[in-house]
Formats: sequence, C-alpha cells, structure tokens
Amino acid sequence: MENTASQIDDSEQRAAKRLKVDDSAQPADVPAAEEQRAAVDEAYKQVEPVPAGGNAGEKADARMSDAPAMETKPADDGPGAAHTGDAPAQPKKDDRDVRRGQAPIKAEFLVYREGQAKEQDDIADDDAAEGRDQGDGRDSRDGRDNRDSRDKRDKKKREKGQNKERSFGHFDDALRLCNSRAYTPEFSPRDCKFGDRCNMLHDLRKYLKEGRREDLETFEGKCPIFEKLGTCPSGWKCRFVKSHMREIDHEDGRKELVLVDEPKDAKSSGEAPADAGREDLRPGVYNNTENQLKIDLSRKRVDFTETDKYITWINKEARLGDEFHQRRKDQMTSTHEDLRAQFVDPPLKPSEKRKLYFGKETPALAPLTTQGNLPFRRLCVDLGAQLTYSEMALGLPLVQGVKNDWALMKAHESEISPPKVNPDSSSIVQGYENSRDLKFGAQISGSQAWHCVKSADLLNRYVPHLRLIDLNCGCPIDMVFKAGGGSALLEAHGKLERMVRGMNAVSGEIPITVKLRTGVRQNRPTATTILGKLAFGSRENRDRLGAPGCAAITLHGRSREQRYTKKADWGYIAECAAMIKSYNEQKDGITDTVREPDESTLPNAKDGRMFFLGNGDCYSHIEYYEHIDKAKVDTVMVGRGALVKPWLFEEIEKGQYLDKSATERLAYVEKFCRFGMEAWGTDELGIGFTRRFLLEWLSFAHRYVPLGLLEHLPPDLNDRPPAYHGRNDLETLLASKNYRDWIKISEMYLGPAHPNFNFQPKHKSHAYEAEG
Repeated sequence: MENTASQIDDSEQRAAKRLKVDDSAQPADVPAAEEQRAAVDEAYKQVEPVPAGGNAGEKADARMSDAPAMETKPADDGPGAAHTGDAPAQPKKDDRDVRRGQAPIKAEFLVYREGQAKEQDDIADDDAAEGRDQGDGRDSRDGRDNRDSRDKRDKKKREKGQNKERSFGHFDDALRLCNSRAYTPEFSPRDCKFGDRCNMLHDLRKYLKEGRREDLETFEGKCPIFEKLGTCPSGWKCRFVKSHMREIDHEDGRKELVLVDEPKDAKSSGEAPADAGREDLRPGVYNNTENQLKIDLSRKRVDFTETDKYITWINKEARLGDEFHQRRKDQMTSTHEDLRAQFVDPPLKPSEKRKLYFGKETPALAPLTTQGNLPFRRLCVDLGAQLTYSEMALGLPLVQGVKNDWALMKAHESEISPPKVNPDSSSIVQGYENSRDLKFGAQISGSQAWHCVKSADLLNRYVPHLRLIDLNCGCPIDMVFKAGGGSALLEAHGKLERMVRGMNAVSGEIPITVKLRTGVRQNRPTATTILGKLAFGSRENRDRLGAPGCAAITLHGRSREQRYTKKADWGYIAECAAMIKSYNEQKDGITDTVREPDESTLPNAKDGRMFFLGNGDCYSHIEYYEHIDKAKVDTVMVGRGALVKPWLFEEIEKGQYLDKSATERLAYVEKFCRFGMEAWGTDELGIGFTRRFLLEWLSFAHRYVPLGLLEHLPPDLNDRPPAYHGRNDLETLLASKNYRDWIKISEMYLGPAHPNFNFQPKHKSHAYEAEG
C-alpha cells in the first residue's frame, strides 16, 4: 500500500509539471503522456473479484445480509461519513473457464440448449443515450422521439448497430374527443373555437361508449393521479375515468355525466404557466414554460439586444485571436502588446454565480437521452441520487422555440429540493448555501457559440429552477459531431472557450459547467490541454478577459473514437484530477499578474475553486468510493450503471451491496409506471408514452444479474450474462432479452398494449448501448 500511495503522489507531481497551460491547440506528445500515466495505471488496477458468499438459490427473495468481503466502509456509514483508507487487498480470480466479458454466473443457474448459437460479441453504438441526432422526430407532449428517422445516410452503420428507423405505431383513441368537452360536465361544455369546422367528436356518451378502449383494471381500477390529488388532468380521456365520474339526476328527469373534482393538496399540483390549459397541468412538475414564449421565439419576437451585443463583441475577439495564432515569427514580440491595445471591455459582465458543491455524498445521475426522462430521474432521486441532469437539448431548437427541446427542461419537485451534503466537508466553498441549492441541472449542446449563448440567456430568463447549465462536449453521435457540436468541440478549443465565456456572461446566477471526453481519437487524449483553458483561459485571452468561468468539469474516461469497446480510463481521469487540484491550489501563480482576474469570471468566485467529476463504468459502491479515493475526483457521475440497477444510489448511500429480489425490482417498475402517468397523463397517449419509456428502461434493466447468482464480486457493467434462469419465475422473466416479455411486464400495470402499439429496441443487440 505504501508503494501505491507513492505512485499516486508521483502522478500528482507529474500533473503539477503541466501547470503551465499549453498555449497551442495540439495535444501533448502521446508516447510521453502514456509513459507518464503508467504509474497511475499501475496504482489504479481494477479490484480483483472475490467469491460471493451464501447459497443464493435457497430462497427466492434472499438478500445478502452479510457484508461482502470487499466492502470498503461499514453498512451504517451515512452519506456524510468519512471514507478513508486504501481499498482492501483482494484474492485472485478463480480458475473457472469464463469467457472474457461474460458474467460469472454459478453453474446451477446456467441454461444449456443443444445447438445453441454463439452469442453476438460485437457491441453496437453504445452512445445513443448520451446525445441525439439533430434530425430526431419528437412528440410535442413530452419532447421525445416518436417518429421514424428519415436520415438515409450511413446505411451500413444502421444495418450494423442502432435501430434508427424505429416506429412506435399509433396509440390514440378511435374517436378523438374535442378539448371543449374533455374536462367539463356533459351539459356545460366550453365553446369550441372551431365551431362547425371542428372534425373531433362532441358527443360525450358516444365517446365513452365507442371512441375509447375499456377502462384499465390495474391499480384496482382506480386512477393513481385522482387517488393522490383528488383531481385528474386527463378528464374524460382518462383510462380510469369510471373511478372519478358520476351520473347525477336533474329535476327535469335528465341524467348528466360529471367529473368528480375534489383537490386534496394544492402544493402538490406543480407549477403551471399562465396560459396553461387543464391538460397541461401535471402534478409536481416544474419549469413549465408558456406556449406564447415558444411562438414568439419561432417568429423572432423575443428581445436579444444585449445578448446580440455580446455575441458581436465575442466574434470580434475571436478574429483577433485568429490573427494572434496566424502571426509570423517576426511579429511575435509585438502581438501581445497589440492585443492589449485593441482590448475593449465586454458589453456584459458576468454576475456572481450561485455557489456549487460536489462531494462524495452527492452521486450524480448522468444526462441520458431518452432514458433520462423525468419519471426515471424521479425514481433515481427516490433511491438516493443527489444530482440530476436533463436530457441533452440542442441550442438552436431552443432559440427557435421548438416545443420538444423546451419540454426537456421540466423537472419534478423532488429535483428542485436541495441535495444532502456534509456540512463539515472541506470541499464546500465559501458562501455556499445549501437551502438555495437544488438537484436539477440542464444540459445543452450547440455547434456555434451564439446557439449556446442565446440558449443560456433564455434558460436564465424563463426556467426558474436550474442548478446549473452544462455544456455537452462529449456527444459522439455523427450528426452532432459533423455539425461541429458535441465531441467536435474537443478539437475546437477557441470555440469552446467562447461558448463558456459567453454563457457565463448571460446566465445570471446560474453556474456554467462542461462535460468532456478524453478526446476525439483513442490514442490522442486532449483533455489535459482543455482543462487549463477552461480554468484560466488561453494565453492570448487570459490577461485581457480573465477566466472563462467554468464552475465544474465532468470527464468521461473514453474518447469519441473508442466508444464503448474498452473500459473507461480512470488512470487518465486521475491524472486530470491531479491537474485540477494543482490549478485550485496555485491559481494565483498561474494567472497572468499583468491584469488581476475579475473574481466574477472565476468558478464560484472568491476562492476560484473548480470541481471535477469522473464518469464511466461505475456499477457498485465499491467502485464509486474507490474512484473518489484513488482518482481524487469530487464525485462520480453514474450513467449506464443506474439504468441497469437504479438502486446503485442506495448502495452508495448505505455502503453495501443490496441483492434486490424480483418482487422488489418489480415494485420499481410499478413506481415508474405511476411516475410516468403523473408526468404524461392517464389518457391513451399518456399510457402509451409511459409504456414506451418503460420498455426503453427495461432494455437496460434486464441486464441486471442478481448478486446471489454470481460466483464472485464485484459485478462488471460490461459483462454480458450467458443464458440463465433466476431463483424464481419472476426473476427469470425480468432477465429476458426478448422485448415481447418486456411488453408483458408493462401490461401488469398499464393493461394490454394498444393494438397499434409497436416497440423496437433502440439497439439491435437489445442490450448493451447507452449514455455518456
């Protein structure tokens, strides 16, 4: 252990040698960088698995009550408890012949079929949940893709990996009831604004008899939203409408159908825009924006006068920077003086930002496209996630008022509450107020600086509940990359710096953060070059403009080219973390003293501390705390691991493995369904969307192998399970790779699927793709 500690110290010393920010856009010498990281990699060897104790087959609902041999902290340690000491030494792996990348399942649970075909070994594109194509077709209700992709390019790639041209069928009522009748008593409808031209149904009794499917019998036939709130936003369209309707007799003998409306708690009804109709009201949902704003944006009626002035100024600065880089050798001595002489103060000064905090007690759920929807984030928060992010929204559609991207900004009330923090943590910066903090942040992406700057301005003005705005610089999707956004910014340092600097100027008190990959190409990591520029600015800008104002950086330990074919490089993350630590400790010595930096441009102001998060392959509390202790990151962002087992956050909080029974896992499915209906409604469309995104989640959740079935721990996120059966029939069903079985699971709570409903897994391998 002493040797390990000395090796980590050596890596910190090497990182300190890089304190002088690299002024060129070229990456550091690759062989040298690899040689320097050798000691870090040696000190950061993966923990060897240990045998899992106990006979898991004795009881179907067995939980691993005995702490596994590889625990790093006692089970009663709370989230704020100190976690010290090196990871315990582990025995070597057993000699059992297990294929590389295959989960080590006990022999008694394996299923052998005669003539069984060899499983497919190739991994399809594993990044679709980190970002989305700009051409995504999306539904206006929830802002997610609901139509076929029409992109005919990259045919070869389509056939190999993702099911890009997916169709989910059409799930709606046979006869569509006009909204003028959907929420009112039978004899007191609203006036239909379309009059005789309306092509929707106005006869309520005919709609209830012929225009819709029968009421659902799940949840005992009672509407979950009505049971909770005493009112139902879906009105007559609710698939549980019989539980909150009645027929009343009038004195003239007529019988009228009316909805029962007895609100129980106004506080839980959420936050609705001024122009919202009843159909737009969702319990506990915040960050709703007015429809009129989106109309005004689409028609270019929103005032961007001040932001446009800043964009003009920053473009001029970019031209000066280009001239600086294109200077001839005989001009080198005078260029710096010329730049300072031409400096003009920016038209906007950054406001002092709300202070942030990241610590070991604040595990973060990564931004996940499609999978990171509001119901799933809410489930993870219930299980212990302290920080969440929206799905990635594209900057230009936000500026254009596209409803789909604005819908991604919605958050549940559980996400706008403060995270749990340890008040004694040394990471808490001066002035941090936990009562003003919240869990939910927005992630955006853009290919041009003005896309991101104007998006940040809009989010500051119209989205009141945001912890931070995160700039995605890691999305590997081809369409985003080729347009100059996502991971393309890893090789466009000047543009990236302008984006962060501009967003910081217009975002008010909302801090700006960045999510990176190690680089574009596998053998040319560039993150170490980018870190210094995000911390202090490039050399030509540092003394004139100060720091860009990046409050935190998240590094995903893979390159764009690498995708998910290899494990995340936590040795490289550790090297970058050491650099950030040195920057925080010696920022005064690094910063050009010719012009004292404006405190408002430094991350978190005053002390200028920049937080650093690691991301990649975290699948157990052991790995979580190991990354914090060895890589020295402030916290770990969890993506695919949470999709496979959302209770990973609970394991982190309790500091022990939790072998969830099939019954407990099914209860999480029920909870997701309830959350989905609250977010999208209990009408036919809402049920369809809930089913669709439940199936998207089950396409990852079925990969979970119960701990009691494994021969040794820790489990590996990238291991594929061979064919096996569970400890009971339900556990076997939950492990099925057949999406038709996933639909059966959804029908336990959402009733029979609509006849026209169709689901195709996002990936042709059905399993091993997602996230960032």
